[in-house]
Amino acid sequence: MTMGRGAVPRWFVFTVFAVVCWGLWAVISKLIGDAITAAQSQALSTLGLLPVMVALGRTKTVEPVGGEGRRGVVLAFLAGILTCVGNVAYYHALNAGGKASTVVPLTALYPLVTIGLAVMMLGERLNRIQAVGIGLSILAIYLFNVTSVVGVMNPWLFYALVPIGLWGVSGLFQKLSTNHVSGERSALWFLWAFVPVSVGLMMYEPLKAGLVGRTWLLVVALGLFFSLGNFAILLAFAHGGKASIIAPVAGLYPLVSVPIAIGFLGEKISLREGVGIGIALVSVLALAMESPPPISELAAKARRSE
Repeated sequence: MTMGRGAVPRWFVFTVFAVVCWGLWAVISKLIGDAITAAQSQALSTLGLLPVMVALGRTKTVEPVGGEGRRGVVLAFLAGILTCVGNVAYYHALNAGGKASTVVPLTALYPLVTIGLAVMMLGERLNRIQAVGIGLSILAIYLFNVTSVVGVMNPWLFYALVPIGLWGVSGLFQKLSTNHVSGERSALWFLWAFVPVSVGLMMYEPLKAGLVGRTWLLVVALGLFFSLGNFAILLAFAHGGKASIIAPVAGLYPLVSVPIAIGFLGEKISLREGVGIGIALVSVLALAMESPPPISELAAKARRSE
């Protein structure tokens, strides 16, 4: 069945759904507040991952055997561990006084690290748009850092910089993982990594008292929206979406988080923060604008697949 002229392509619908899911995930932790610690939020939110993990486990894909498959699984698992720890730091940044309207767009700059590592380790080249994005990222970090006292770092900024680094390395590992296994299998093992980390977090910081129903609902939603966003991106790729388009669109999830933080959480932003938010969003778009591979590389891949 073909879509008529003007019909919205399915990959675009799935990508927008991912943006909404990640945008909601990014502010839910702020709603949890001080009811539980950042580590406990991450541990309990793993419950929300389970439905998506079951769905991914039921998908049937042709997987490579031997070292290639194991390498992809290990890379995906390591990516999950790094992301999970980065999430704890992200939640702590919100609990330490960071406003969702500023923490979300700042931490969305993690592709800066992924691109930097790809250039140094994989020999990839920056295009001009990405180079501009790097410059804008540094400017955005500066704008978020400066307080009324010159030279004093915002107390939440350190915790916000940690996920930028960890999510950035995780992004590189995920990219390498899909060179060896399918996207579905990579995503499944990525999410599986959250389970042992969450068990360890609960052993380190066990719950001291029962939680009210609202908190349980929020922590489950935290994990569910996070994993649904990942699943939706996979579906976008499966329905013909191009990475060069999906990546920059998916990176705009702060467009969902920031209005919620301002309109529903009552957060206020200064002119400087507003400029920083705008620059951060533009830099996310620029960083995700990868150049297409050269024709010679595409031809070599085609020959290998024959």
